[in-house]
Amino acid sequence: MNIIAIYPGTFDPFTNGHTDLVLRAARLFSTVLVAVAANPSKKPLFTLGERVQLAKQLFEGHDNVKVIGFSGLLADLAREQKAQVLIRGVRAVADFEYEFQLASMNRTLNPELDSIFMTPSEKNTFISSTLVKEVCRHGGNVSGFVCPSVEAALKAKFGQ
Repeated sequence: MNIIAIYPGTFDPFTNGHTDLVLRAARLFSTVLVAVAANPSKKPLFTLGERVQLAKQLFEGHDNVKVIGFSGLLADLAREQKAQVLIRGVRAVADFEYEFQLASMNRTLNPELDSIFMTPSEKNTFISSTLVKEVCRHGGNVSGFVCPSVEAALKAKFGQ
């Protein structure tokens, strides 16, 4: 079966938890489309272009992982890309309630799109992009939470 899965997010920045989910999903689906959302309401640290480029670097050599940037409705993007599966990471029960609402809305907007919830590896359950940015902003070591290229990009943003 040729199943296209879409993994959307702001990815500001891409963490080891995100990477783990993408690589695990790549074993399950024909294609995993990492869809980097513009999401200006979140006031991202990195531009959309920077986030897309960082993600592309992470998945070089993984032929069934593609990275694109997008704005607009995810349900429309999934339809355009012919994606049948929406992947969402759930770290804790608190995430599930919000993700459940999103899944219901996306299914209403695009009935052909099914949501799959994946949990991160135990070592990544506490990692969030927000926490990583805060730790780095204050000079903390983020090398255990992001890949070296993302760490370098974070340090450059914070003038370190």
